[in-house]
Amino acid sequence: MLFFSISSKYQPKKLKLMKYFYNFTAALLGFVFIVFGLNFFLKFIAIPQPPEGSPAAMFMGGMFLGGFLAFVKVLEILGGLFVAIPRTRNLGLLILGPIIVNISAFNFFFFGPTALLQPPVLLVSVLALIQVVAARRAFLHFITSKN
Repeated sequence: MLFFSISSKYQPKKLKLMKYFYNFTAALLGFVFIVFGLNFFLKFIAIPQPPEGSPAAMFMGGMFLGGFLAFVKVLEILGGLFVAIPRTRNLGLLILGPIIVNISAFNFFFFGPTALLQPPVLLVSVLALIQVVAARRAFLHFITSKN
């Protein structure tokens, strides 16, 4: 790897440090999705609701009444558990990837581009990006083809 080829003397320490960093960020990402997924069912954190009658409130209402939001929250819990476990991390990223894209799209389209800079949205996006970079070799198989 070019990133670690600066000096062979420090290479094992950097690799170990990066491994800890990736494990910490994965645990944090998993924790966030487990907590907010469980919060949907257990209601232990107050979540601000969009103004009543707004397009965002109608969208969320449709997802809630149709049962789709409960399905997504179960996937968030499963994805969070899978991401937190190193052996199943890539599966967790595959589950959480579309959810993170939809969280970002929801905030962008209903609340404007500045909503992407809200701390929860930014945190989840950055943590997921770090994990995708860490597992880039595994995910490159999806976009490269061998004919």
